[in-house]
Amino acid sequence: MSTRNISLAIGEFYHLYNRGVDKRTIYLDSFDYIRFIELFYLCNSSQAISIRDIHRRSPSVFEFERGTPLVAIGAYCLMPNHFHILATPLVEDGLTTFMGKLGTGYSMYFNKKYKRTGALFQGTFKSEHADNDEYLKYLYAYIHLNPVKLIDKNWQEEGSKDAAKSFDFAASFAYSSLPDYLGQVRPENAIINPDPFPQYFSTAADMKAELFDWLTFAEIELLK
Repeated sequence: MSTRNISLAIGEFYHLYNRGVDKRTIYLDSFDYIRFIELFYLCNSSQAISIRDIHRRSPSVFEFERGTPLVAIGAYCLMPNHFHILATPLVEDGLTTFMGKLGTGYSMYFNKKYKRTGALFQGTFKSEHADNDEYLKYLYAYIHLNPVKLIDKNWQEEGSKDAAKSFDFAASFAYSSLPDYLGQVRPENAIINPDPFPQYFSTAADMKAELFDWLTFAEIELLK
């Protein structure tokens, strides 16, 4: 996967990703995952927002009125040492601003919590332009099936040993947008805005069928 050398234009779709420096784990407990997911929502704003103040004033971060979003997020998944996001900018320089706020905010939280210094991520975020329907649709499978690697590390080369079990694991993985597409009602629904994206999956059943096809028949390259 290449590093970012493209203009991130309004109306275009991008796969964004990064990993921990030296492939280190960047989420050490459930609270780390939750903080990153909260920042998904809060950093998607032109406002300067203090998450500490929001926790004091609001029962849920996702109920906070953050103002006009910078990007629309179509899909995401957090893995122990990396993350994936599918997004499109809604304002000029929206993706760059959003990713800068997200990386800085989480790095400050992580370094303070674990009493460390220095870079947490492996350089600036990486991006790939999803410039055709085939690739853009593929990214929904690529991103949402990342968690299967945690229980079946060779599934992408050999096919899943148990597609139903693999799907259920991915569907119940809390740190992904897949539960939102399968109809689960949760606060994190507020992160996703599918409206600017092509509507490949009109129902949860459509999404499930697409992922089962990948689990059963196709090779899919995952970030290792």
